[in-house]
Amino acid sequence: MATPPNTLKAAVIQHHIDTPEGTQKRLEHLITQAAQQGAELILLPELHDHPYFCQTEETRFFDLAEPIPGPTTQQLSNWAKLHKTVIVGSVFEKRMTGVYHNTAVVLDADGRLAGTYRKMHIPDDPNFYEKFYFTPGDANPGFQPIQTRIGRLGVLVCWDQWYPEAARLMALAGADLLLYPTAIGWTPEDTDDEKQRQQHAWQTIQVSHAIANHVPVLSANRWGHEPDPSSNTSGIDFWGHSFITGPQGNLLAKATAQEDHVLMSELPLNQTTELRQIWPFFRDRRIDAYDHLTKRVIEPKISL
Repeated sequence: MATPPNTLKAAVIQHHIDTPEGTQKRLEHLITQAAQQGAELILLPELHDHPYFCQTEETRFFDLAEPIPGPTTQQLSNWAKLHKTVIVGSVFEKRMTGVYHNTAVVLDADGRLAGTYRKMHIPDDPNFYEKFYFTPGDANPGFQPIQTRIGRLGVLVCWDQWYPEAARLMALAGADLLLYPTAIGWTPEDTDDEKQRQQHAWQTIQVSHAIANHVPVLSANRWGHEPDPSSNTSGIDFWGHSFITGPQGNLLAKATAQEDHVLMSELPLNQTTELRQIWPFFRDRRIDAYDHLTKRVIEPKISL
C-alpha cells in the first residue's frame, strides 16, 4: 500500500455548464491550468459533463447514461495520464438497463481506473428528483476509500455530505482525505436570507467532517443558472463557493459564487497523525453504546 506524502498539492475545479462541446473545452482548460500549477490531485464537480437534468422526471434523460469504463472515463483517463495527476470525476452510470447510478470515478496518475464510488444517499426534493434516475450504491462495499498512488481517497457525492456517518466510515476505513463532488444551489424564489442560511449550512456540515475526523475536505460545486428542462419551475441557481479545508476545519481556499475557478492548496496530510494524538476522538468513541445508530427511529418508551 502506498504511503501518502506529508503534503499533497490538490486542485478543486469549479465551472459553469455550457454546450457539450463548450463544457469539454472548459474542463480541459481548467484541468490543464491545475496541472500546470502542480496539482497532484484534481477534483471535478458532480455530473460535470451535463446540465443538471434531475430538475424534472423524464425518461429521455436516461439516454445520457453510459457504462464504466466508457467515454467519460476514457477522456478523464487521457487527461490524467497526460498530466500525470489523479483526477476524480463524475459519471451518470448505466450499470444495466433499468439500473443507473450517480458514480464518482477515480483515475490514477497513469490513467488507470483506480476505483468507483456509487452515491449512497439519493435525494428527492423539489428540483432535485434524483430518486427517479439513480439507484443507491450497494451497501457492500459501501463507504470504502479508493487507493491511488497519492493515498487513499474517501470519495463521497453531494447528498452524502450531510451524513456524518458516511464521513466517519470513510475515515475509519483509512481515508487520507474526503472529497465531495457536488451540484447544489437555490431557487430564484428563495429570499436572500434563506439563500445565505442554505449555503452556510452546506459549508458548515462539510467543515465539521474535517474537524471530527482530522482529515482535509475538498468540495467541488458548479455555478450559474440552469433552467428547468420541463419549464415547470424557474430553475436552479448553482451557488459555486467550492472550497478546501484543512484537518482542523481551517479554510485553505474558497471560490466565489459566479466564476470558473481552479482552487489550489497544499494539504497538510501529516497533521492527521498529530491531531489524532492530541485530540483522540477515535480513541474515545463509545462504540459499545452506538447500536441504535443502525435504527431508522428510536421509539420512545411509554409507561402505562
